[in-house]
Amino acid sequence: MKTFTISNCQRIAATTLTAITIIFTTNTASAQLLKGGGAAFSEPLYQRYSAEYERETGVKFQYTAIGSGGGIRLFINKTVDLAGTTLIPTPIEKNQMQDGLLMVPTGGGSIAIIYNLEDVTADVKLSREQLAKIFTGQIANWNQVDSSFPNKKIQVIVQSDSSGTNLTLTKYLRKITGGKIESSREPNWGFQVFASLPQDSAIAGEVRRIDGAIGYIQTSFARQNNLPTARIENRSGRYVEPTLAETEKALVNIKFNDEFTTEDIDDPEDGYPLVSLSWLLFYNKYPNETLVQSNKNLLIWILTKGQGFNRELGYTKIPEDVAKKVIETANNELKVRP
Repeated sequence: MKTFTISNCQRIAATTLTAITIIFTTNTASAQLLKGGGAAFSEPLYQRYSAEYERETGVKFQYTAIGSGGGIRLFINKTVDLAGTTLIPTPIEKNQMQDGLLMVPTGGGSIAIIYNLEDVTADVKLSREQLAKIFTGQIANWNQVDSSFPNKKIQVIVQSDSSGTNLTLTKYLRKITGGKIESSREPNWGFQVFASLPQDSAIAGEVRRIDGAIGYIQTSFARQNNLPTARIENRSGRYVEPTLAETEKALVNIKFNDEFTTEDIDDPEDGYPLVSLSWLLFYNKYPNETLVQSNKNLLIWILTKGQGFNRELGYTKIPEDVAKKVIETANNELKVRP
């Protein structure tokens, strides 16, 4: 196991990866529509990849956000060529992937706590204790958060689908409460929430509609929709916003395992605390050589040219060392099904 740092990944376009020979067989792949689906967490990034990749190569990469759990199910059922997730598949799920699995990290991002407090212009700052108590129903009024805030009920809006966003938030809450809150893809919050809705778009729309609402979505989506985001207290006691700079601080010492999964990022030492990586799931075996080469070409592009779009959209880059190793693994392992 090695530690890869952000400083490494900032050299991705200039150093080692430039030495990798990349051969795009677009003549055979141009008619191929690559279908993907899964996590909403990285949908803004994957939609940008899709547009840029088609512009450069003529090959279409279609991605539909249905949640990480949904993406894993699509992958198991072989109804997509690749799937997006912020969840690491369980051993049971891996055993159902008959054509194998290559997990390709694509970038890191953050989860914003969004809110709607009409007529309040001050920033909302949430301590670790307050955040945990809001999402367990122990703090139910905005006046309990800050005495200058109105006497208004907190309307908690959560994600209903099996999602990596749910798991990231509840893992953090479990960590800061000493295990009192259970981490889960589909949490039982233990109290009556105002609404439970699928996908970031539905959460964002409901928070925008309801005065007093609070919810959580991927930060890039929050920014695109001009939703206010709370400052969250991190382990060092700083109240930080979910900016790219703070996300990079949180992920600077991230560790990757041999299969390109990561150690838990439950409560980083510095930076914004609610962070996650995202992966694309590729099969080790595809039914024909065209699909092998098409998926390999896309994978290589994402980990080279595609990384150049990450920071623009609020995502961190994948370290150069990891990207190079993933490409080497793909070249060795992506094959035609016997």
